[in-house]
Amino acid sequence: MNLECKHVFEALKWASSYLQDQNREANAARLLLQHVLDKDYTQLTLSMPDELTEEQQRLFVLLVEKHVAGIPVQYLIGTEEFYGRDFIVNESVLIPRPETEELVLEALKRIPKLFAGESNLKLADIGTGSGAIAISMKKEMPTLDVTATDLSEAALVVARKNAENLEAELRFLQGDLTEPLEKYSFDIILSNPPYIAVEEAELMEDVVLEHEPHSALFAEEDGLQLYRKLSEQLPSIVKKKALIGFEIGYLQGGAVENLLKTQFPQGKIEVLKDLFGKDRMVFCEIQ
Repeated sequence: MNLECKHVFEALKWASSYLQDQNREANAARLLLQHVLDKDYTQLTLSMPDELTEEQQRLFVLLVEKHVAGIPVQYLIGTEEFYGRDFIVNESVLIPRPETEELVLEALKRIPKLFAGESNLKLADIGTGSGAIAISMKKEMPTLDVTATDLSEAALVVARKNAENLEAELRFLQGDLTEPLEKYSFDIILSNPPYIAVEEAELMEDVVLEHEPHSALFAEEDGLQLYRKLSEQLPSIVKKKALIGFEIGYLQGGAVENLLKTQFPQGKIEVLKDLFGKDRMVFCEIQ
């Protein structure tokens, strides 16, 4: 950073331009500067004429350079917003995406309709990662009994911390897919499993490929392996009336629909699009 960039507005202008020149999002400059100064957007705007200390300048430059090198902004600042709440993230968990918020929103719409007048509903979030889905569901619908699972103990450490910070009471279990849930039965199953085909890795951005956990991104069988396994395993843990919701890759709608139809021929199965008009969710209602 130019030594003359002592003021907040100068530092922001320099970083935005520099990031753009390096094919990174210019908006990352604002997020990194907010983190360095511990200010929200409004506070940052009001502090534009303020001077940065030498330590703040040094840290800001360091973070900008790390992002240019490919480290996602969310890992550098340690958080990502999801459904209006801040979640801790690190390289043990996938960074929550806006598309996954749509899975939560759709589940929240469907539960009162399908389970009208019922109480003590049990929900499982399989492959919880940071806990974004499970915790959001619990906060939005506090009467739910929520269990979250993950194969990764490191991911569960992050999820537990998020639940603690956000004051959400839920159960965390370690294990592969439905294996830790075999003693229970559920009304609602939600999952955003790894669904990117291994062959697609070469098409992905370096910030994702080099830093986010591959175990949370990729799956065999053209990305369908875990949907197949889940579809086969779920009949043993869901109740007679149940709601199943998956996030999917935009080309996987028909295949995932067929997998669920095979196991739940009586289910009402729908493939839903995200805000960008791409297939993004499959819901199965069983009555």
